Amino acid sequence: MNSIAKRLTVGIASLLLHASLPADTETPLTIATASPAGVYHVVGRALCRTLSTPCRAQPSDGSSANLRALRRGELAFALVQSDLHQYATQGIEGFRQAGADTALRSVFSLHSEPFTLVVRRDADIASLEDLQRRSVNIGNPGSGQRSTMLRLMDARGWSRTTFRQVHDLPADQQSMELCHGNIDAMVYTVGHPNDSVAQAIRLCNAEIIDVSGTTIDLLVNAYPYFSYATIPAGLYGPDQPEIHTFGVKATLVTRADVDAEQVYRLVSEVFGAFTRFKATHPALGVLTPQVMIEEGLSAPLHDGALRYYRERGWIHDEALLPVRHEIRRGAALAGMAN
Repeated sequence: MNSIAKRLTVGIASLLLHASLPADTETPLTIATASPAGVYHVVGRALCRTLSTPCRAQPSDGSSANLRALRRGELAFALVQSDLHQYATQGIEGFRQAGADTALRSVFSLHSEPFTLVVRRDADIASLEDLQRRSVNIGNPGSGQRSTMLRLMDARGWSRTTFRQVHDLPADQQSMELCHGNIDAMVYTVGHPNDSVAQAIRLCNAEIIDVSGTTIDLLVNAYPYFSYATIPAGLYGPDQPEIHTFGVKATLVTRADVDAEQVYRLVSEVFGAFTRFKATHPALGVLTPQVMIEEGLSAPLHDGALRYYRERGWIHDEALLPVRHEIRRGAALAGMAN
């Protein structure tokens, strides 16, 4: 075969190859989650499996990191804790320098996330107060668990010097560090049951203890994104009692400039397969549409989500106004300062 014939053959083969490919491969929808060891990632994958379009659950450094990436336009969807959701919306706390994120939009809230204190049984920690002078993991920068722990420390009047050591480990490393004796306690704001917590209890002779008292009462009364929470007895073994604590909610958020039709399809497909979606993890089993569109949301609802909720008759014209949580400071915050 001469050189011209060879070039023609290669050219025809190349054309045939490209003709066999899809004309327009759809870019996967990405939902930023958190540590692969946490419930956020499980829920993100469950959301993706519910959708008919290509979708990927993307691990991340957590809620704060997700909110900053959303603001920079690097993400379209993310899972974030309800407390950081409000901070970003109002431009307070860790988002004060950046200012209020007026482009942040709510899609819906998801499961409750109890603040979970896991301790080594040999560390002699029976209550929150016993964490003083112990080695504690407060979570990696950017994570929701760290934000909640810092809020708790501030309310209690604690600083990093309150503890013997403070560690900044991500969620997928903390249980093994507990097992190795490098930390006495770890905190985790997470839905239950959780594999990391189960691993610590199963392998490290660890236990979950109550997080209660005056400081917790003040926090719950002062901030609407906090509420009392329980972890059911027996979830991590027959000798595990019911645990009393407080917590936040996981929320799905997006940006105002994300296509309304895309958001509408996501919401309609999740609620169209709602029973199947709730069955993917025990933490989702108690969800109801009304709670998901009312609780834990500080940013206004995205137009695509609002359209679907109005079509279903779940929401009315007054919901066109931004959903703003006014912090009930007053006596509660005054009590923290005393």
